[in-house]
Amino acid sequence: MSYTVAALLGVVAAVLVDLVVLRTRLVLRAVLWATYPIIVGFQLLSNGILTGRDIVRYDPAAIVGLRIAYAPVEDLLFGFAMVLFTLSVWVWLGRRGVQRAPVAGEGDWLLARLRRRRGRRPGDAGEGDR
Repeated sequence: MSYTVAALLGVVAAVLVDLVVLRTRLVLRAVLWATYPIIVGFQLLSNGILTGRDIVRYDPAAIVGLRIAYAPVEDLLFGFAMVLFTLSVWVWLGRRGVQRAPVAGEGDWLLARLRRRRGRRPGDAGEGDR
């Protein structure tokens, strides 16, 4: 499978997850398209450094060959798929109330277990907490 096909499949999968599976519908919102150029700008910057300096090289047979600021167009497609998928999951989890109010350390099961072993309750101040 070429990088072009993989990138296109990634975009299709991310859009399906957004619209059908999680139903977050981010691709239909103006805010995504208004802020996405910021992401693309930084993606082109990092990609320009990596591909422009030959740190990362692509097999010409695996890509279309069209480049934007040194970056193969497939990288932009793949990057879009990664960002859309991540944001879709983030919005979906947020709608379900997953850690709606961030609490540093209070909800962590490992920290709670360590406190129980030491005989401390969650609100107690220890030597390192002062």
